[in-house]
Amino acid sequence: MTKAIAPRSRKVRILATLGPASNTPEMIGRLFEAGADAFRINMSHGDQASKVPVIEAIRAMEKIYGRPTTILADLQGPKLRVGRFAEGKVLLEVGKRFVLDRDPTPGDVNRVELPHREIFAAIARDARLLLDDGKMVLRVVEHDDEHIITVVEVGGWLSNSKGLNVPDVVLPMAALTDKDVSDLAFAVEQKVDWIALSFVQRPEDLAEARKLIGGKAALLAKIEKPSAVARLEEIVEACDGVMVARGDLGVELPPQSVPPLQKRIVETARRLGRPVIVATQMLESMITTPSPTRAEVSDVATAVYDGADAIMLSAESAAGAWPVESVAMMDAIANAVERDPMHGDRVHFTVLKPDPTTADALAEAAKNIAVTASASAIICFTLSGSTARRIARERPGVPIMVLTPKAETARRLGLLWGVHAVVTRDVASFEEMVAKAKRMALRNNIAHGGDRVVVCAGVPFGTPGSTNVLHVTQIIGNELKNYDNES
Repeated sequence: MTKAIAPRSRKVRILATLGPASNTPEMIGRLFEAGADAFRINMSHGDQASKVPVIEAIRAMEKIYGRPTTILADLQGPKLRVGRFAEGKVLLEVGKRFVLDRDPTPGDVNRVELPHREIFAAIARDARLLLDDGKMVLRVVEHDDEHIITVVEVGGWLSNSKGLNVPDVVLPMAALTDKDVSDLAFAVEQKVDWIALSFVQRPEDLAEARKLIGGKAALLAKIEKPSAVARLEEIVEACDGVMVARGDLGVELPPQSVPPLQKRIVETARRLGRPVIVATQMLESMITTPSPTRAEVSDVATAVYDGADAIMLSAESAAGAWPVESVAMMDAIANAVERDPMHGDRVHFTVLKPDPTTADALAEAAKNIAVTASASAIICFTLSGSTARRIARERPGVPIMVLTPKAETARRLGLLWGVHAVVTRDVASFEEMVAKAKRMALRNNIAHGGDRVVVCAGVPFGTPGSTNVLHVTQIIGNELKNYDNES
């Protein structure tokens, strides 16, 4: 039995990470009802077999609520780690020498194995090595093919297999590890909608993933390294969406650099028409407490004011004690911000210039006509989703209802600002397009009798990327008569 649930009134989307605290069918349904629009599956934890019932539960929930739901599979990426110590851990003291080498012998207070040949090939004098999420800092003073000799600048206890970051050089490492290739093939086989690539350094890193995906999912680049920031525009152009992954950015860059960089990434993605997700530590305190700090609330609000397409919960929804409450709180914050009369002005602070194409011109016109004609919604027919992406880029002040015959397209649009996607049969004529737009607006409570709506489509119908029609029509209110079983 299908449960009726009204379309979200807010424009920004909520991406909730699933994990031990939330990966049952019951919890997934509760997260959706609390406000989650899309679900992230972290491939860093657990095996592939454990992900199958989670994906099946999301798809089953789709049928219960009658709404396409987005699944994002997040690949682990190349994780750099030091080796092991004879006594399990050592104390690194400021000013002392510490050597990283190729010797697999368990380490001591003077040295430890670094099992990553690529670092030895790329490292440079004065480069920093950050250990255990940046808690300790080493400075390179000398190096060769077998040894990296450093001085401890920030000390502390270093234990077995702790993570290592190299922020000052571009490492000649493949963006996809063997594990990632296997996980990507699994994600494609499971028909997830988005695949996120971790630790992207350059646009070339995306090429192999794009080839392996083969058009069967959208590709998202996680911006979490300084080297990626240096080629940000090229990376954004090479992918279908981006994530501001503030966790590793905050390790490899000074913390005060992250907020302006977040705004830069959001602005670049919006300007180039790619959906952008702001992620990591948004409501971190809700892992253990039922309410967030005021600083966390402001952090979420800032991302919404900046016009991000989506905001993400990580451990809050995956492993925390209050997963449903975390989603509900994020939903409440986003709704409050979007009700602010100044929200529209702030969202449009980023100046966007449409490309010199008919489709971009019509997308900008649709937003402007919706304002001038006091329309209640923009309705677009699309096969590939490109029309919806163009309209969402303009951040119109009214809902965007997308009608598509392809479930895959509807699901991929779940990370797009303001979009409510509906899977429905395609149309074959202009008259059928207008009539169906009215009926679907009524059926989905997007508009009501007496409302005007703006309709966008491409003629000839069924041709991807051919947006060339813009039509304003008024709904009477009786359009659903004799259409009870329409799909």
